[in-house]
Amino acid sequence: MKENKTQNTRVTLCDDGKYRWTYEMSLFKNPTIFLLIWKIFFFIFLGVFVVVNISDFINWGPEKALENLPILGYLLLGMTAVVGLGYLIYAAIMGGKYIVEFEMDEKGVNHKQIASQAKKAKKLGRATMIAGAASGRIGTVGAGMNAQRTEMYSEFAKVRKVKSYPRRHVIKVKETLEHNQIYAADEDFAFVQQYILSRCPNAKQ
Repeated sequence: MKENKTQNTRVTLCDDGKYRWTYEMSLFKNPTIFLLIWKIFFFIFLGVFVVVNISDFINWGPEKALENLPILGYLLLGMTAVVGLGYLIYAAIMGGKYIVEFEMDEKGVNHKQIASQAKKAKKLGRATMIAGAASGRIGTVGAGMNAQRTEMYSEFAKVRKVKSYPRRHVIKVKETLEHNQIYAADEDFAFVQQYILSRCPNAKQ
């Protein structure tokens, strides 16, 4: 999968001992961020469904609980359509690109959206939170909160799992409660991947 690399810079070792690089991703060609948003909404919907289903199971028995399964399917289809539309709006506002700066050393790696996009993302996140609160939709409020987060640091000693997706140029670095996504171009991907893996003693691959 080739992407516009006009904003990409090679991984460079700076005088302070830290590696730095910039990565530009096409929001229309790379599905990584869409899948992340979809998963957030999926687990919110699933949690609500489980709570409701437990109540029906207790009050009406297993047959009633099983009758609710098709409803979950319809809800997921509707959720996917809404998330897809919202994602397209987000992508358009961002100019079709997600541009992020990385800083990495022996202790950890920092993921930071460039200032111009971070400002847009925070405004969009606040608007989404307000809309969600006004409509009573907890999932929308949660999505708005997540959109406002434009920077994340992962400390290697706390990382519990590292998963790489070379075709999407992403390395997922997961702590107990934090999930970071590190992007690198083809020519630097293997180096970044190995650097992270070799410094995460508690991580599963």
